[in-house]
Amino acid sequence: MKHLLRSLLSSLRDLTPIVVVVLFFQLVVLQQPIPNAASLLGGMVCVVLGLTFFIYGLEIGLFPIGETLARAFAQKGSVAWLLVFAFCLGFGTTVAEPALIAVAAEAATVAATGGLIENNQQAMSDYANGLRLTVAISVGLAILIGVVRIIKGWPVQWLIIGGYILVVIMTAFAPREIIGIAYDSGGVTTSTITVPLVTALGVGLASAIKGRNPMLDGFGLIAFASLTPIIFVMGYGMLIT
Repeated sequence: MKHLLRSLLSSLRDLTPIVVVVLFFQLVVLQQPIPNAASLLGGMVCVVLGLTFFIYGLEIGLFPIGETLARAFAQKGSVAWLLVFAFCLGFGTTVAEPALIAVAAEAATVAATGGLIENNQQAMSDYANGLRLTVAISVGLAILIGVVRIIKGWPVQWLIIGGYILVVIMTAFAPREIIGIAYDSGGVTTSTITVPLVTALGVGLASAIKGRNPMLDGFGLIAFASLTPIIFVMGYGMLIT
């Protein structure tokens, strides 16, 4: 209960600046009353409670299981199964990412309105699902590459630099309509579900492999998860337009 209470206080602390900013601009700058104040207050309470339980769940569930699985695969010595697990983890967490679902749906709506795809529900659904699957596959491959990097001890900076060089080159050839979506796709993948599990996987794996430093080798998977969706979504745009 003490741990849960600390999480609640931490959530209140983290959300306070947002509330202060909103109230300041609504009451001082716009000089307008807050609409549906009771409803907004109830919503804020739900946000605080939801964030509290989410963080608490990460600390007692997702982080430990991610590290435990990584150590178990490393101790078993099965690289093939470790790579399969890494891909599935990246794919599964990304395809269920709420932020990605929202961005994909919005992108489909805008594409239909702009005449890039047919303006009907089926075409919009296919476009959104194709975008989600493309991003999820790219993140799965990113985590797989990141795990190989940890195993081999490759410097993370060279892989990231090479990836962004490829991004710059692809930007020159990709359709203009897809470039913004591609760059945003790299951001929405590193959100509430993906980051905790992927981070736990990297740290747990680096801790279990002899000669690897968790601080030097355990981090960097999130950078791959942000980079590869940009490449894959621009490639997706080149194929469908």
